[in-house]
Amino acid sequence: MKAKFSLRMLSAALCYILIAAVFFCLLFWPEGNTEEDTQKRVLTIWNVDTFEGGKGSRTAFLRKIARKAEKKRDGVYFLVTSYTPEGAEAALLSGNVPDLLSFGLGLSSFAEKSFPLPYDFAGGKVGSECLAVPWCMGGYYLFSLSDEFEEAGSAAISAGGANLGVLSAACEGLHGEEVDSQAAYVGFLSGKYRYLLGTQRDICRFLSRGATVYSRPLLRYNDLFQYISITKSDHMEDALAFLTELLSEETKSSLSEIGMSPAEAGGETKTPCVFTDKEALSRLHAMCAEGDLKNLDKFLKTI
Repeated sequence: MKAKFSLRMLSAALCYILIAAVFFCLLFWPEGNTEEDTQKRVLTIWNVDTFEGGKGSRTAFLRKIARKAEKKRDGVYFLVTSYTPEGAEAALLSGNVPDLLSFGLGLSSFAEKSFPLPYDFAGGKVGSECLAVPWCMGGYYLFSLSDEFEEAGSAAISAGGANLGVLSAACEGLHGEEVDSQAAYVGFLSGKYRYLLGTQRDICRFLSRGATVYSRPLLRYNDLFQYISITKSDHMEDALAFLTELLSEETKSSLSEIGMSPAEAGGETKTPCVFTDKEALSRLHAMCAEGDLKNLDKFLKTI
């Protein structure tokens, strides 16, 4: 009888334990779609470099800003990806569009995908609407190994990307030979060229090498702006929050990390619309090569 009683007691205990385990699972098992999960948003940001920067990576810089923006806005994640100009255009043709686009000259096909912004910058306007605003900028410079800029001598015009250094030369009344940017830099330092019409990229190269070079900023023309556009309206408030962080004074003060400067309007500097198509950019280049400068203003805006 003792054996039977003990077995019956053990069976009952196991039954109670099983019932308690089932009850616990039903009570505390996580649901498939919690409110927290449904509130999470992922915004994609493509960074497309269409001209040489200063140093480091603009994509990495944007990722750092994205982490700061995420901390100020619950439930949002900004996914920053680097694209080539060709890759971005191919993705667009296949129907793939980011939430935000960071870019320079040469991506006119994104104009129709860009939404009006609460900012005002001539280079980002199409008609009366501002579709893009620059978050950083570079600049053109005339470099010399001596402080005498009036001496005669050959000049190399640095060429690379979609930017048009020849327009800067034309607007300044300078003449020279277009040369690949790296070859122009090396040729200038070796004495092959008396002057170099270069950019902020060359300044960073000179500093890295420890070379003593004199420079004169060229302020009549500039197309070295990295713009940002909102290309999807699904999460407009989140996208605008990212722009606020990107264009903040704190961000501007850290642009020297990548050898770039805050984008400033004012003065009499000329620039093309960032959405100028490749055919028009080619015409601008040809006009400079032919010395046809009287029609340049038809393509340029004052910032």
